[in-house]
Amino acid sequence: MEKINRRQFLKKATAATALGSTALMTACATEEKESGAPVVHSGKKFRWNMVTTWPPKFPVLGEGAELFAKWVEEMSGGRLKIHVYGGGELVPALEAFDAVSQGAAEMAHASAYYWAGKAPATQFFSAVPFGMNAQQMNAWLLHGGGMSLWEELYAKFNLVPFACGNTGVQMGGWFRKKINTLADFQGLKMRIPGLGGKVLKKAGGSAILSAGGEIFTNLERGVIDATEWVGPYHDYIMGFPKIAPFYYYPGWHEPSSVLELMVNKSAFDSLPKDLQMMIQTAAARANGWILSTFDAKNTEYLQIIKSENKTQILKFPDEVLAGLKRFSNEVIQELVDTDPFSKKVYESYHRFRENMTAWSNITEKVYYNDIGKM
Repeated sequence: MEKINRRQFLKKATAATALGSTALMTACATEEKESGAPVVHSGKKFRWNMVTTWPPKFPVLGEGAELFAKWVEEMSGGRLKIHVYGGGELVPALEAFDAVSQGAAEMAHASAYYWAGKAPATQFFSAVPFGMNAQQMNAWLLHGGGMSLWEELYAKFNLVPFACGNTGVQMGGWFRKKINTLADFQGLKMRIPGLGGKVLKKAGGSAILSAGGEIFTNLERGVIDATEWVGPYHDYIMGFPKIAPFYYYPGWHEPSSVLELMVNKSAFDSLPKDLQMMIQTAAARANGWILSTFDAKNTEYLQIIKSENKTQILKFPDEVLAGLKRFSNEVIQELVDTDPFSKKVYESYHRFRENMTAWSNITEKVYYNDIGKM
C-alpha cells in the first residue's frame, strides 16, 4: 500500500491546484513537449461496427451502447463513427467475443462471464457470487490491479477490455415454485450464467445459458423453470410477472455485474491516440450512466410490480443463502485450483475485497443498518 505523509500530501494538493488553474493555458504546450511537435489530426475517418449481446435497442443496455457510440462521434467531430448492432443482427449474441477477437467487428458490448468457455477467469471481471458490489468492483478495477489483469487476459485474444456499465445488485430471480429449502433446487432448470450457474449445479439444478431475447419464451414454454435477469425495470418490461409468480431477492449470484466494452486490439492500436482516449472516456461515462439509470428505474418499477399485486416478492430463506454461500466457496476453490490465471485474478480480487470490507464495515454498513433507520 502506498504511504504518503502530510508534507507530501500538501505538496501534491498544491501542485494539483496550480495545474487546474493553468490547464487551459498549458494544454497545447504540454502536448508539444510530450510529442516533440504540435498535435496534427490527419482528418482520417473511421467507420466501426459494434455488436452486442443485448436485443436491438434494448432499454438501458442497448441504449448505453448507442449513447457510447454517439458520445464518441461527437467528441471526435465525426472522425470515428460506430454502428451498433443488437444481438442477432450482425452475429448471434453469444458469438460477439469471437467476432471482435477475429476482427469481424471492431468492438462489442457484453458481460465477461459469457466467455467462461474461452477463459474461466473472465467470470471474475463480471460477477462473483456473494462478492463485491458495483462501487467496490469499480475500485478494484481502477485502483486495485483488476484492470491490468483483465487487459493481460484479453490480450491473448487480441482484445482490449473496458468497464462500460454495471447493473448494481440484482434480484434473485423469477420462479414458478417457492424456494423454501436447498432441496427445492433439485432438478430446477434455471437461466443463470457465470459462476452463479455453477453454484446452482452444486445445489442440484441445471444452469441454462441463453441470450436475453430468448428468456421469456423459454420460461413461458417450460424450457426453464426459473430465470434471473437484472432487476424490476427489465424484468417487468420483459413480461416475467405474467409467467412466474415468485420474485426472490437478494441477487446473491450477482451483487454487481460489470458490463464490458471489448475492442479488437489491432483495430484499437491503429487509431490515433486522441481517438483511443475518446473511447476510454466514453466507456467511463457509460459505466456511470448505466448504473445510475438502473438504480433509478429499478426503484420506480419495484413499486409498479408491488402495486399490481400479482407477484409475491420474497427473500431467500437464510438456510438457502447459507447453503448457496457454501457452494459458492467450493466453486471458486475448484476454479482457482484448476486454472492458474483464475488463481492469480482471485488472489487480487479477494485481497482487495478483504480491505474494502474492513472500510465498509465502519462506513456504509453502519449507515445502512443504523443511521439510515433513524
